This record gives sequence, structure tokens and C-alpha cells, in this order.
Amino acid sequence: MAEQALIGSVSWITRARLAAPAILVALALVTARSASAHHSYAMFDAARNVTLHGTVRELQWTNPHCFLQVLVPTAGGTVEWSVQMDSPQAVYRVGWRPGTLKPGDRVSLVIHPTKDGSNSGRYVSGTGPDGKALK
Repeated sequence: MAEQALIGSVSWITRARLAAPAILVALALVTARSASAHHSYAMFDAARNVTLHGTVRELQWTNPHCFLQVLVPTAGGTVEWSVQMDSPQAVYRVGWRPGTLKPGDRVSLVIHPTKDGSNSGRYVSGTGPDGKALK
């Protein structure tokens, strides 16, 4: 009787070991699919670049994306642009910090504008108030 119980448990352990990799692969696929669905950049026109010269109103260091609010002077007054960046973790890895840009800093930014023509876009590159490249 004890031998049969041991054989039954070995069989269960073997099945669990065989099933574990399949379960991990399935979880990875589900996670990757939901992450890619959330991080769609379809609203931005990646074929176009727009350069903005303006003043930082605010650097929003928030999840899931950081945003730069930039005041851009135009012939008709000042227009506020909202520039989407990557996540705080991603921009931190390339050198950004919450205090990298402060309100009042003069910047030049290159963005991919939104397709709907609103005053917003996705950050591509930029130059900070000290004339150095922003990553």
C-alpha cells in the first residue's frame, strides 16, 4: 500500500514538472499581449517630426507614462503642448530624473505629433536649457 502511494505521488510530481514550463509560457504570452495592447503608439504619426521651442510648464513623473507640458509661443499667443514620454522606470534608465526639467526651463523638443492634430505628441529627442541633448 505504501509503495502504491509513493508511485502515485511520483507520477503527480512528474506531471507537475512537465506542466510547469507550459504554464509559464502561457502566462508570459498573456502578459506580453496585454502589455503590448496597453502601450500602443498608433495615435502618433511616426512618419512626421515636429520641433517645439518653448518653456516647460511641468514635468509629470507619473505611471504609466511621464508627460512634459510645454508652453510654445505662436503668432496668436501661447499654446500648451502635452508630450508623452515612456514610463518613469524607462526614462530613469536613460538618465532622466524627476528634477531634470523644471518649470520655466527653455527647451527644444522633437516629437511625433498625434494624428488627430491636437497639441500633443510622443517625445523623440530634445535639448535642455543648458544646450545639452536630453535623452
